[in-house]
Amino acid sequence: MKHMTFVQWAVWLGFIYPVCSCQPRPDLKLWYTRPAERWEETLPLGNGRLGMMPDGGVVQETIVLNDITMWSGSFQDTRNPEALKYLPEIRRLLLEGKNDEAQELMYKHFACGGQGSAFGQGANAPYGAFQLLGNLHLQYHFPDSSDVGYSAYERGLSLDKALAWTCFRKGKVKYRREYFVSQTEDVMIMKLTADRKGMLDFDVAIDRPENYTCYANDGVVYMEGQLDNGKGKAGTKYMVQLKVWTADGRQVADSACIHVKEATTAYVLVSAGTSLWAADYPERVEKLMQIAGNMDYGYLLERHDSAWRYKYNRVELDLGTPQDILPTDQRLARFQEQEDPGLVALYFQYGRYLLISGTRENSFPLNLQGLWANSVQTPWNGDYHLNINLQMNYWPVEIVNLSELHTPLKNLVKDLVTSGEVTAHSFYGAQGWVAHMMTNPWRFTAPGEHASWGATNTGGAWLCEHLWEHYAFTLDQEYLREVYPVLSGASRFFLSSMIEEPTQGWLVTAPSSSPENAFYMPGTRKEVSVCMGPAMDTQIIRELFSNTIQAARLLEIDAAFADSLEKALDKLPPMQISPKGGYLQEWLEDYEEVDPRHRHVSHLFGLYPSNQISLAKTPELAEAARKTLQRRGDGGTGWSMAWKINFWARLQEGDKALELLKNLLKPVVTGGKVDYTGGGTYPNLFCAHPPFQIDGNLGGCAGIAEMLIQSQQGFIEVLPALPAVWKEGSFKGLCVRGGGVVDASWKAGRLEKLTLHSRVKSAFKLKIPEQVKRVEVDRQQHDIQNGFIHLALDEGEQCEIVMKYKL
Repeated sequence: MKHMTFVQWAVWLGFIYPVCSCQPRPDLKLWYTRPAERWEETLPLGNGRLGMMPDGGVVQETIVLNDITMWSGSFQDTRNPEALKYLPEIRRLLLEGKNDEAQELMYKHFACGGQGSAFGQGANAPYGAFQLLGNLHLQYHFPDSSDVGYSAYERGLSLDKALAWTCFRKGKVKYRREYFVSQTEDVMIMKLTADRKGMLDFDVAIDRPENYTCYANDGVVYMEGQLDNGKGKAGTKYMVQLKVWTADGRQVADSACIHVKEATTAYVLVSAGTSLWAADYPERVEKLMQIAGNMDYGYLLERHDSAWRYKYNRVELDLGTPQDILPTDQRLARFQEQEDPGLVALYFQYGRYLLISGTRENSFPLNLQGLWANSVQTPWNGDYHLNINLQMNYWPVEIVNLSELHTPLKNLVKDLVTSGEVTAHSFYGAQGWVAHMMTNPWRFTAPGEHASWGATNTGGAWLCEHLWEHYAFTLDQEYLREVYPVLSGASRFFLSSMIEEPTQGWLVTAPSSSPENAFYMPGTRKEVSVCMGPAMDTQIIRELFSNTIQAARLLEIDAAFADSLEKALDKLPPMQISPKGGYLQEWLEDYEEVDPRHRHVSHLFGLYPSNQISLAKTPELAEAARKTLQRRGDGGTGWSMAWKINFWARLQEGDKALELLKNLLKPVVTGGKVDYTGGGTYPNLFCAHPPFQIDGNLGGCAGIAEMLIQSQQGFIEVLPALPAVWKEGSFKGLCVRGGGVVDASWKAGRLEKLTLHSRVKSAFKLKIPEQVKRVEVDRQQHDIQNGFIHLALDEGEQCEIVMKYKL
């Protein structure tokens, strides 16, 4: 085993690398031969705070602008004085099996105070909504008006550069546009060029659907406004600055528009911010514009490129020769009929691209739409859904080597504690903190306004699973000490609020629901959602208690509390297999589902993202999980199919996981028409719920990684769910629990070689394929013990492992 040199470390971490050429890698680009006809065809750019989406129009171009802090609404008092008063009666009815009567009481008395999320229409309610920042409009004037057509059109997005482009020929002139959102200077930038002098004429203006005022000052166009706080008052303030620089030509600015004439090259800069981003946002917006405006474009692009590659270049994936001769929308359609492993690799890297573009360490977490929205009333308020969607956004971050991007989620969870303590006390009379199925920047933690979906009370506990996962991948004890109060507070809530069910004396949540699914009351066709102790709740609580106990033991604190959690673990309901169908039961009783094909498969949380169900340790439960998935079917919304990819990967059925990936990548736009009958993928590779939700993209990215490497069972397994058609390939930079980073290559479906790097001093256990006769570690034969090898590495150490197969 050997230590890496400083230069090797620098290259591995992304500090040092060759300067890129101006051409994007063909296997890492999205490209098209016509302008976008709808927003879901435009190309997303972002730096984790600001975003832009150009449509590539020839004569008229619209670029949708975003700021991740562009939120309406405000803090609200969600307490409901009746909730705690009626809680005993609701629980009594549940204990007596009268779920329908308990549900009626909840509808009347156990919802949040106020409007809640306004049923997903909260833009002008206190709950608020994530909104677009504005629209940048460009009107181009071409000197040769006799030529109304254009040719050689192409627009695209380079993933390895985070740079988009549009180019075409009109008359005798070739035009090119470049767009990026600077990772370093925190502004949005556009470069316009004509290859003949003085042939660039355009007007550029900015607006938004409501709540804005535009004016010009010293050649700069400003847009300012204030969003609705939902209480009849002004809420979040914002400012946008628009400026154009030209190497030649003339420009004039009026109240909302800048007019450019007879230029050859022009640069459009946009700086923006909100009061949710910084109290002194006007000064910051001005300063960012000034700094960027004093830099050469090439230098701006070089700095952006360097910062981008620091994160993006950590992971490489090769699943076969990329078939990139077709534009991306056509390639997407062809994938349904023809294998294209290169498209899968592109989609995987697109997920990483969306993570790096959509969030950053000191910003807000990715919401339902990540960073990108094109409306004031974003679907479902563009908020944070806690019954899977926000969590799915962050499934890939550790395994795809973007661990620091967990920070915004960690900060959000910590911020929820104070509000969650009020909710725990006022709704349940309980200790600790709780969050239900949705939240927003205003720290909403109460039950939703309708019990059928709003009663789920394990949203915060599920978020705590992410806090633990970050520790599991990094072994950072200082971090663990920071988040331990959050883990213990969430555990304290359930320890103080669960009740004993009457049949077995198991500890259960009551009231609750299995997210968005319903069952029929026995002997009737009455649909009910409210219940006690659904399987998902129990699995999440078991995960939470186990992680909290482990954290307390590692930190050598809170021993008595950890002991009390261990005792409670023994009283949680076991997972139950239906005697009728062999599937995993979703509820304490084997109720008949209203929709056996429901998009949520919440009771398989124990399979993924948790590790309570596994082929090795719980084969009977794994088989029940398989039957559950077969019963649910392969359809669903976009994010649902993404979750199923991960399920099948954990069951180590690679061909089935690939089948679900194909379903996820089904085009929803064909022949210019949008099919909203199910999930799939838009031409710009955005996932269709429908409409667009980013969780499907990121869940799909995580699923591809799970097919290639797993470490949740206390050992590393490479290629656990490799589809037969991915016959040979390689990856670099995927991460495993315990602080490891793995590179691997395979041929004819067999793992040949891997390199294991350790970021911390750690011990690793690696599963060896059954057909392997012997293993060489750094060219020395290594003992195989019961199908595993054991490796102890110091911080910064790495080793190369080669498989020698039987003849």
